[in-house]
Amino acid sequence: MQGVVSPTSTGLAFLARPGRPAVVTATLTELSGPTRGLVELPVRLMWNTERTFDLGDPDDLLWMYENVLRETTRAADLRELVNGRLLRQVWCLLNLPRGVRDAWEHRHRVLRGDPASWRSRRSEPALPTA
Repeated sequence: MQGVVSPTSTGLAFLARPGRPAVVTATLTELSGPTRGLVELPVRLMWNTERTFDLGDPDDLLWMYENVLRETTRAADLRELVNGRLLRQVWCLLNLPRGVRDAWEHRHRVLRGDPASWRSRRSEPALPTA
């Protein structure tokens, strides 16, 4: 399954940063990344020497997803590192460049949600407790 680079029907691309189109998968269900444990990002996604994230820590999960969604140029990275169910749960909490957010919400309208419901979800735990 190919990743979707973010061109719209008008031919314009959503950019993760200048010169780099945002990469979006065709479906959220193909995002089969881990839901717990430690994950080490490859250097191409995070140049910092501290590239290991504990998915049990909500802040680590958000930080990892922000980096992967912003930096990837490969749909395979998204499928391997991001979990579709968790992405939906934390979407409104992610600090993403406008181009990345717009690309994902354009392709996956379920992520748009209702901003009023996002405010109520912010007071709830972002992750299920184990």
